[in-house]
Amino acid sequence: VLLVSSYYFYMSAGVQYVPLLFLTTLVSYGTALFLDRTQEKRKKDFCLGAALVFCLGILFVFKYFNFLSGTLADLLARVSLPISPVTLNLVLPVGISFYIFQSLGYVIDVYKGKTKACAHFGKYAVFVSFFPLLLAGPIERAEHLLPQLEKEHSFDADRAIEGAKLIAWGYFKKIAIADVVVSLVDVVYNNVTAYTGIALGVATFFYAFQVYCDFSGYSDIARGVAKLLDIELMVNFKSPYFAASLKEFWSRWHISLSTWFRDYVYIPLGGSRRGEWKTRCNLLATFLVSGLWHGASWTFVIWGGLHGLGQIVEKEWNRRFPPKKDRRSVIRVFLVFAFVCIAWIFFRANTFSDAVYVLTHLFDGVLNPVSYIRTGYTALQGAGLMQSFDLKLAFVWIAVLLAHDYIELKQSVWTWLGRFRGPVRYAFYFALLFVVLYSRQLGEYEFVYFQF
Repeated sequence: VLLVSSYYFYMSAGVQYVPLLFLTTLVSYGTALFLDRTQEKRKKDFCLGAALVFCLGILFVFKYFNFLSGTLADLLARVSLPISPVTLNLVLPVGISFYIFQSLGYVIDVYKGKTKACAHFGKYAVFVSFFPLLLAGPIERAEHLLPQLEKEHSFDADRAIEGAKLIAWGYFKKIAIADVVVSLVDVVYNNVTAYTGIALGVATFFYAFQVYCDFSGYSDIARGVAKLLDIELMVNFKSPYFAASLKEFWSRWHISLSTWFRDYVYIPLGGSRRGEWKTRCNLLATFLVSGLWHGASWTFVIWGGLHGLGQIVEKEWNRRFPPKKDRRSVIRVFLVFAFVCIAWIFFRANTFSDAVYVLTHLFDGVLNPVSYIRTGYTALQGAGLMQSFDLKLAFVWIAVLLAHDYIELKQSVWTWLGRFRGPVRYAFYFALLFVVLYSRQLGEYEFVYFQF
């Protein structure tokens, strides 16, 4: 039932994508069985290499071929060898980066002996295509999800209630915040040269919460749906904007991907075992690859590079000036959030030149605060954005989100809320649903990470 449901779910995004999903599943399944049954290292190495080439080759053709072709043509044009780039008219299959990474993680774990190959093709196919996580993660590990698919399940009312709460909270993030602030973000970032100063700052601030609420909202919905089926998925976000360091931020943001790159890229490169300079190079390389994973564009690579360089600088700073570990510094949290927002500029900008424009005009007139605020407000008002009651209300919902995340630093919000009497709890639940239903009328937008 889960397999048929998952494939039907994926087919709703496009029947033409199904063969790639099935082929990836078949190749990784067969590779893992071979790796599990042979002891000869040379054969195992060859088999693993072939699986990597096949799966990453699919990803390259659909996601990176045109980017590489265009980049090569630009480089040759700079040395007076103009050529026309070869381009493929292919549509990027939704979720391809997620299910390929999940399949590769499984094959590598079998190769290393960390997990046994799954002999049941149907159950393994469910592991790859499980519909709640298929389109945008989290990227699950075989050792966590496969055993849950092997065991018998029965309906658990308490777990289903937890799932329903997660689904409602995920919809609040996506519909009441992400889908509301996107109207301002798109207007500004699709025509950045028409704005300056605080208008660019507000759009960048809103984008930070758009991408967070959009992606973590999907993860919450996925986890909630899985709980209805008595299956636990890993937590993908843990109050990332309250991180007091960049290292902590990446232990709280898109955890399934950051741990994937740690285990399958950073550590195989040598991790921190081969000296300080090698560690820095490994860290930077990992983040550059992470940026490229997000999209075939130099802006994504720069975004990843900024985070890599940021962590290198932070590590050196902490070595010279060790921070106090007994408290969470408000200043450090603010500085980390500011850095993350600056990096988001490259993540969101349509082109590199747009990103440079935002960076160079973000603080125009800041030395005259009154004029700085008035100019930006007038520009947004001229675009009809500041008249929107819902955009103003978004600041309130962001405050609610931050309060939720702050409580989550120490305990579950739902556990905390459970201490109140029934009328208070149900008033909160109905208010949450009302906000979601009210915001639903404002527009419908695809999840941001579907494009990756």
